[in-house]
Amino acid sequence: MKISGKLFSRFDLIVFISVLILVFIGLLAIYSSTHNVPQVRNNFEKQIVSLCLGLIVFVVVYFLPSSILRSSVPWVYGGSIFLLLLVLVVGKTIGGAKAWIPLGIFNLQPAEYSKIATLMALSAFLDEKGADLDDIKTIGKFLAIGFFPVILIMLEPDLGSSLVYFGMMLALLFWRGISTFGLFVVLAPPLVMILSLFGVYYTIGAFIIVIIFLYVFKRNIFISIMLLTINFSSAFFVKYFFDILSPHQKKRILSFVDPTADPLGSGYNAIQAQIAIGSGGLTGKGFMAGSQTQLQFIPEQWSDFIFCVVGEEFGFVGSILILILFTVILLRLLKLANELRNNYLSLVVVGILSIFLIHLIINMGMVIGIMPVVGIPLPFVSYGGSSLLSNFIMLAIVFNIYRNRQMSA
Repeated sequence: MKISGKLFSRFDLIVFISVLILVFIGLLAIYSSTHNVPQVRNNFEKQIVSLCLGLIVFVVVYFLPSSILRSSVPWVYGGSIFLLLLVLVVGKTIGGAKAWIPLGIFNLQPAEYSKIATLMALSAFLDEKGADLDDIKTIGKFLAIGFFPVILIMLEPDLGSSLVYFGMMLALLFWRGISTFGLFVVLAPPLVMILSLFGVYYTIGAFIIVIIFLYVFKRNIFISIMLLTINFSSAFFVKYFFDILSPHQKKRILSFVDPTADPLGSGYNAIQAQIAIGSGGLTGKGFMAGSQTQLQFIPEQWSDFIFCVVGEEFGFVGSILILILFTVILLRLLKLANELRNNYLSLVVVGILSIFLIHLIINMGMVIGIMPVVGIPLPFVSYGGSSLLSNFIMLAIVFNIYRNRQMSA
């Protein structure tokens, strides 16, 4: 009993077992969706290798001194920026995005590791003494740290990863206790950009709302004019940001509005994904017995659309199991973040929680047709060496913090 109690106090078996079950489900789905496709038949073996590497890295990071999580921030963040610049020069283009650095049989995706580095850098910044989130300069510095890698990622271009960064930044600000004014500063420009996509009347309406909020907050005239200029500029730059996306990414976003408008083109994946999940019923058609899966109706179903495989072959039971496992993991991470007395470590855990949650929401949302298809993998389940390895690195950081949580002051 003493050994068991000591183990639970330093290692969260509930989270670890939940993750292993997700990985196992993912391996089954990857094997089922690739064994009939000769050109990607070795994806299953490559995922096994990535899993072994992930477990090795997990053990290494788990036993590192917690102080390294803070002291290594400048080197980790700087290294991630270097990799993001490097991929723009020597990167390999896959699916319209120059986002991978070829390393033999594997491809390294810097954006996956940059998420971790940016999270650590933002958490360290928010933990600095005197970080006033009601001060526009402080908010500006925070956004600069977070959006610099996003700009580099958009040059690839990779819209999906960029959305994860933005969601993670919002979660950190919320956890740190951002003021209402600070929240307005952060949220107003992207909301203006989104509304401006719908036409001139929506753009005018957005500006009226911004002006009303500026009047309510009653900041000095210089700050008000600067914020109005930033929001005004964002409405005009939205076309530029849309233009740098690859053609297939543009079509995916436009097909979100009406997938049936181009059922054999940009809306094809969304329609076929819903058919696959709906045909699974309660218990599914059985392992390797799904018609949509085995006949390859859904392209790349072993990665971004892997939830379709689970839904069709394991049915509602398999789908709800994935949701339950993620719920357990996320709630355990939230509990840990709330218990930590060290603000920096608490922010890191919240950031990792938000990354997992955003991936889950976007991935499942685009599969069932309530979000645009932007290329986001399902953590621990989808095929992808960089994704799986980065997920295990984040998991190891959480477990390292969990192991040393009593010593964190």
